[in-house]
Amino acid sequence: MKNTTQTKYPIVLVHGFNGFDKIMGFPYFFNIDNSLKKNGAIVFTPALSAAHSTEMRGEQLLAEINKILKETQTNKVNLIGHSQGALTCRYVAAVSPELVASVTSVNGVNFGSEIADIALGVLNAKVIGDVATKIMDCFTKFFSLLSNKALLPQDYYQAIYSLSTEGTAKFNEKYPQGLPKEWGGEGNELESNGVYYYSWSGIIKSDACDNEGLNRMDPSHIILATLSQFFTKEKHQNDGLVGRFSSHLGKVIKSDYQMDHFDSVNQIANLHPKDPNPVDLYIEHAKRLKEKGL
Repeated sequence: MKNTTQTKYPIVLVHGFNGFDKIMGFPYFFNIDNSLKKNGAIVFTPALSAAHSTEMRGEQLLAEINKILKETQTNKVNLIGHSQGALTCRYVAAVSPELVASVTSVNGVNFGSEIADIALGVLNAKVIGDVATKIMDCFTKFFSLLSNKALLPQDYYQAIYSLSTEGTAKFNEKYPQGLPKEWGGEGNELESNGVYYYSWSGIIKSDACDNEGLNRMDPSHIILATLSQFFTKEKHQNDGLVGRFSSHLGKVIKSDYQMDHFDSVNQIANLHPKDPNPVDLYIEHAKRLKEKGL
């Protein structure tokens, strides 16, 4: 068991919007990095701007990767990004493919979020939008002070735009690697830039019984279940923030696991339906990467 997740290249876990590496010792990828390490993987969880454009976060990640490569004396990394973290990983793989062995999207916003579209509409409204932006910028800056890497630049509006349908469409025009050619399909597992692409995600299954579907012990799930009702294009196929098919990238491992947007990073603090166990998904994927020689 000890070396089952010992991939050739280090694994880098990349947090999403309003994310962090650790806040007061509490990790974003809850019990995921430790579980991977216990089974042999070398894992890093860098802190990026909690709220900013994908390109800004991508440049921050690129700088962190260069530090990781120097520290580990390797020449590539395996990137696993959650939510906006998937876009951030894709950016690095597109501009510096020689440094990336694989990109894995976990509940990634690869074709935008309908919730981000709604939020962008509010932010673009006169007066209300200005006030909302200032409030959220202050909140995000305060939140980041609790992270291990405080005082990173924050821009709430740029983050929401990057996550919107319009923002991701422009991003995808520049960086199409791994994207499916047809809606709901799969992209290339191995792209022309030499990078392997994978994805998995989940949906809220509201028709399941309470203890397996609507997790009433997890307050974040109640919020996400409510937000899921605002979707139109993927109304019954979303995780509360991202639609099922909007998350597809590269080889799709599975996109309808019973898990909401935060379950996929084992939040809040291991509160999630029994099946699947999100930690197991990361361990299984590390084994997959190892078998590929990555």
